[in-house]
Amino acid sequence: MNILDKITRDKRIEVNLRKQLIPIKQLEQSILFNKTAVSLVNNLKNSTSGIIAEHKRRSPSKQVINHDLNVFDVAKGYESAGVCGMSVLTDGKYFGGSLDDLLTARSNCNLPLLRKEFIIDSYQIIEAKAYGADVILLIAAILTKNEIKQFSELAKSLNLEVLLEIHNEEELHKSIMPSIDMLGVNNRNLKTFNVSLETSKQLSQLIPNEFIKVSESGISSVEAIKSLQPFGYKGFLIGENFMKTNNAGESAKQFIKQINL
Repeated sequence: MNILDKITRDKRIEVNLRKQLIPIKQLEQSILFNKTAVSLVNNLKNSTSGIIAEHKRRSPSKQVINHDLNVFDVAKGYESAGVCGMSVLTDGKYFGGSLDDLLTARSNCNLPLLRKEFIIDSYQIIEAKAYGADVILLIAAILTKNEIKQFSELAKSLNLEVLLEIHNEEELHKSIMPSIDMLGVNNRNLKTFNVSLETSKQLSQLIPNEFIKVSESGISSVEAIKSLQPFGYKGFLIGENFMKTNNAGESAKQFIKQINL
C-alpha cells in the first residue's frame, strides 16, 4: 500500500465522521458560502512568475518542515510578495493542517486560495466553499473518471475553480474534461518519493492547450521554473522551499524578484 492509499483510507473515516458532526445544510449557511471567488486562472494567465505558494507544516516525505510559521503571517507575506495564489493544506494527520488554516488565510488576504486536500467525497467540496476556498484540488490517482466528472462539475456549480493533479499519461487521459480549469503535473513518484522535473516536461506535450499547466513538487530554484516555462507551464506550486525558512513571505518575494530579472 503506497502513502496515497493510506491517506485515502484514513480520509474516508475522517469525512464520514465530519459529515455526522456538521451537516451540509449548516455548511451552506456559512457567511463565506456566497462570497465571489477570486480567480487563480486569471492570475496565472497574467503573471510572469506563476507562483502558487503553499502553507505546509509537514509532509510524509519530509516529516516536519516548519511548525513555527503561523498561517496569519504566511498569508500576509505571500500576498505582499505578489504570488498568484496560496495553497493551504487542510489534512491534519499527515500534513498538520486544518480547515481553520483556510479560514485564517481567508480572513487575512485576498489571494485565490486553493484547498489542498485529498478529496474523495462531494461533502469536502461544499466544505471548501464554506471555509473560503476559491479553488479545489482533485487527485486523479485516487478518483475514477466518473468521480472526477461529478466532483469537478459540483465545484463549477459553486463557482470554484478546479486544479486536477496527475502523475502519468494514464491519469491524464481519464481527466480531460471541460469542467477542469488547470492540470497539475506532480513530479513526485508516490511509490519512491523521488522527484523529477522530467515528468512535467514529458507530459506537457499531451496536455491540451485549453488547460492551464501547473507543475508541482520539487521546484526549489529559479532555474527549475525557467526550464519548465518553454514547455507551456504557467503555474508552479512551491511549498517546502518557502516554508523551511524563517519568513515564507520574504523568501517568496526574493524568489519572484529573481524570476523577473
